[in-house]
Amino acid sequence: MKTISIDIETYCEADLSKCGVYRYAEDPSFEILLFGVSIDEKPVITYDLASGQSIPDDILKALVSKDVLKYAFNASFERVCLSVYLRKHYPELMPADDDYLDPVSWRCDMVLAAYNGLPLSLAQVGTVLGFEKNKLTEGKRLVSYFCTPCKPTKVNGGRTRNRPSDAPDHWARFKQYNIRDVEVQLQIHQRLEKYPVPDHVWQEYFMDQRINDRGIRIDQKLVDETIRINELMFDQLMGEMKKRTGLENPNSAAQLKKWLSENGIQVDSIGKDDVKALLPAVPDHVRKVLELRLQLAKSSIKKYQAMRSSMCHDGRCHGLFQFYGANRTGRFAGRLIQLQNLPQNHMSDLDEARSLVKDGDFDTLQLLYDSVPQVLSELIRTAFIPKDGYKFIVADFSSIEARVIAYLSKETWKSEAFARGEDIYCSTASKMFGKPVIKHGLNGDLRPKGKVAELACGYGGSVGALKRMGALNMGLLENELQSIVDRWREANPHIVGYWYKIDNAAKNAILYHRHETVDDLEFYWRSGVLFIRLPSDRTLSYLRPQIGTNRFGGESITYMGLDDHKHWSRIESYGAKLVENIVQGVARDILCFAMKNLTDTGIQIVAHVHDECICEVPMDTNLQQVCDLMGQTPPWAPGLLLRADGYECSYYQKD
Repeated sequence: MKTISIDIETYCEADLSKCGVYRYAEDPSFEILLFGVSIDEKPVITYDLASGQSIPDDILKALVSKDVLKYAFNASFERVCLSVYLRKHYPELMPADDDYLDPVSWRCDMVLAAYNGLPLSLAQVGTVLGFEKNKLTEGKRLVSYFCTPCKPTKVNGGRTRNRPSDAPDHWARFKQYNIRDVEVQLQIHQRLEKYPVPDHVWQEYFMDQRINDRGIRIDQKLVDETIRINELMFDQLMGEMKKRTGLENPNSAAQLKKWLSENGIQVDSIGKDDVKALLPAVPDHVRKVLELRLQLAKSSIKKYQAMRSSMCHDGRCHGLFQFYGANRTGRFAGRLIQLQNLPQNHMSDLDEARSLVKDGDFDTLQLLYDSVPQVLSELIRTAFIPKDGYKFIVADFSSIEARVIAYLSKETWKSEAFARGEDIYCSTASKMFGKPVIKHGLNGDLRPKGKVAELACGYGGSVGALKRMGALNMGLLENELQSIVDRWREANPHIVGYWYKIDNAAKNAILYHRHETVDDLEFYWRSGVLFIRLPSDRTLSYLRPQIGTNRFGGESITYMGLDDHKHWSRIESYGAKLVENIVQGVARDILCFAMKNLTDTGIQIVAHVHDECICEVPMDTNLQQVCDLMGQTPPWAPGLLLRADGYECSYYQKD
């Protein structure tokens, strides 16, 4: 036995989508119903555990063996569920010190698909690749029927779950569904055999799985008290709004818009930005209602509720990161709590605010702060805490994407500014306007223009990108935006030229199936796929690329992929957009290199956010050593200047 391909079907009262697989698998109601398996790609067998069958001993041993490769689509689900199952039913097979099976002998077919530019759904992969045997369409209905609780009714005899004996015909189809999923996985192996995930990327996957297994500790008292305070505050705000408007439900958009209309104010939308725009021009009594509306909108505590739902018995949240979640670049995606979009904290008295919340002192919070919802929002990060006797060291890269694009495009003035330790927004503004710019000093008023241009223009962005980055909210005038774009491009001629080099290389590879190079990048077409090989030797994949005509009548690159709505469709691209993919892909590889450096020296990473690592370390761990490890340049990017900065804290925060 060299390989086994697995798919399991499970039952649990917990909601997997809300609590995640780690919390799901440890729920007392969790059980494995079906175990579908193919040994060495032979015909699939399903073992009906729900009806009394057992997994054979040789397969049980294979599950814990590091010499047998285990394949599954979204393998973390099978690995975690089977870890819990084995520890409960076959504890002698599980190492005493390990909660979960070692990921080193597991391979995820979803990662294989994503690496090759395919969707993250087994059914979608089968459809895109045109498999003869695809996932059975009635699968969702069968999963809902057997894998989740049901409502007791007179018709079903008052039962709260459906078992095989309740619907034998359905159960027979469910077993076929289980078998078919493994068959689809086997077809993925066969179709993508010539396009494997490189070994060094699998090593990154193992590291990712161990970080998910480790999890991050939650301050449970802070979470519980925040949710309680929010309920008090919501009731209070709603009561005040009802009193001022006379509405039955002033949180209803329709009712509030009608009330505004009756008060002489016509609006199409009462979203947050729309409400803020109204405030200066409305009467005082309306302004107060709209301010209460904004506070209600701020009072969302979904992050805290996600923490409570996904927290496991060890007080930690696990499984917060999906490897290759963004398959265009290979970046990680957030799951459950979504650490990638946490609100920032700007309060100078975080300690005091945390203490008041943990004490449940709602009255004092109202007395000291203008907006309690704002306080609760800024405290979200602080709900992540290290285990007893440890501290957090948080280290992140300084201006990583700006450094990478300057390095790749050979925009030397920018790389030299980084080497001198300059503020890149000041340096950019100085280059754009031809005069020295010092933050909070000489010509400091130009720095915001340099900043917004640097953030918006690197990937071909123009006036629209400046607006999306908040240029108008910063006080810039509409009629000066094009000038800012022009000045940035004049100051960065090598980056602008790089967009066209990348565009030409990609088009030549697609049109003529030629092997093209742009410095350390390789472009080539193979079997209907455009590949871009990065300096790290990882490739970006673009399926079924074509050269078409864009909405402006110009030539453009298109390929098949998931659009912003998660639909498989033809996506338009161009040189500057490909540069964005490349830069973010290289930045991702640099982060993985840094994570490996930290891990290899015994530093335990509990979370990572964009270009930042959160490390749970003993109290005597040296901050500078962690930053130095993270800031090392990979051997495949000689001459790239990196810098990592960091800070220590007793709870997560934004320094």
